[in-house]
Formats: sequence, C-alpha cells, structure tokens
Amino acid sequence: MAYDEGLAGRLRELLDDNPALAGHELTEKKMFGGLAFLVGGNMAVAASGQGGVLVRVDPAATEELLATTAAFPMEMRGRAMNGWLRVDDADVASDDELAVWVQRGTSYAASLPAK
Repeated sequence: MAYDEGLAGRLRELLDDNPALAGHELTEKKMFGGLAFLVGGNMAVAASGQGGVLVRVDPAATEELLATTAAFPMEMRGRAMNGWLRVDDADVASDDELAVWVQRGTSYAASLPAK
C-alpha cells in the first residue's frame, strides 16, 4: 500500500507553519514504505505506507502516550519500537488531531542533535 498523498499534503501544510522548526532543516524522504518528514535529519512524522501516521516521540513518554491516546506501538520485525508510535487515519482525521501529533514529533526531533 502506498502512503496517502492527501495526508502527506496535510503534513506539509502543518510543518510549513510550525514555529518549533525555526532554525532547523526540514526534509522529506521516502522510508518505511511512506513519506517521512525529518527535522535536522531526524524523523519527526511520516505518512505511513500502511495508513495513518508514524510519529517519533521521546522514548520516556511512550508508555504514557500509549495509555492516554489512540496511538499504538510501531513494530519492526515483530518488535515494538520504543519512541515510535502509529496513529490510524481515523485518529488524525481533523487538522487539529493531526497537528497534535505533528507537534509531538517535531518537538522531539528538534530536540535531538542534527545528523
């Protein structure tokens, strides 16, 4: 399954207006079967090839976000990846819902050393 171009466009719009990115390089890269948006070379958020979004978050916040949001763990080779969450299309249907996840992902990625 290819990533949703409409969702990728919505992500671009939110990223273009994101004050957390001031002074940081924003790039796009195809990865994980989707289209990822990187801040300083660190993935922040992606339109997933499996639908919905992938979001990079502080690993220390993973358990709390799993317990308090509709997110679920991103799995690679059957293993949950701490600090990486998946959010279904239905849970980012509105721009406000999507903006919350974009902010989480970009804030964390911007806090990391640039690659």
